[in-house]
Amino acid sequence: MESSSAVSGGSARREATRQRLYEAAVTLIAEQGFSATTVDEIAERAGVAKGTVYYNFASKSVLFEELLRHGVGLLTASLKEAADRTAGAGGSAVDALDAMIRAGLVFIDRYPAFTQLYVAELWRTNRAWQSTLMVVRQQAVAVVEGVLREGVERGELSEEIDVPLTAAALVGMVLVAALDWKSFQAERSLDDVHAALSRLLQGRVSGSG
Repeated sequence: MESSSAVSGGSARREATRQRLYEAAVTLIAEQGFSATTVDEIAERAGVAKGTVYYNFASKSVLFEELLRHGVGLLTASLKEAADRTAGAGGSAVDALDAMIRAGLVFIDRYPAFTQLYVAELWRTNRAWQSTLMVVRQQAVAVVEGVLREGVERGELSEEIDVPLTAAALVGMVLVAALDWKSFQAERSLDDVHAALSRLLQGRVSGSG
């Protein structure tokens, strides 16, 4: 019978292998599209045997679906951590939203290829993983919804806010602005982009505040 340390070591190695496969898949698919990317290419880019891909994932489609779950899961966790950290420090709902904007930008700065794929897949309707994508999208948006609702309940935010739509708008703002930054304004720093979005969040773009 395997010892707990051996099992733990095996799990860590498998997770490291899956991480390499995720990175290889997201890079290749961003470069040449899902249909044009083969399992052989993913295996070669990851530095593993083709059989290793099928050992970890039943098919290329399953790999990509799990990649979406993994990536959006990381984004969701980073948003929640930012909100929780701000709340723990006594910050307001706006402070928490601002912290989540920055956390989202940091994530996108680190994983631009994944973000590009994620946004592109959101608008497709013929993919086997569409339902999964909708579920993980809602998990990320729900973190923002939670902060908005708490802000309304505490009187920090207007009761007129449409919470689901506002949460989706904030997440969408970060995703689209960050992709524009990475694609067309790469000379800007993360601090520059965060400052611009922070002004929008706090309603300071009219010049009256």
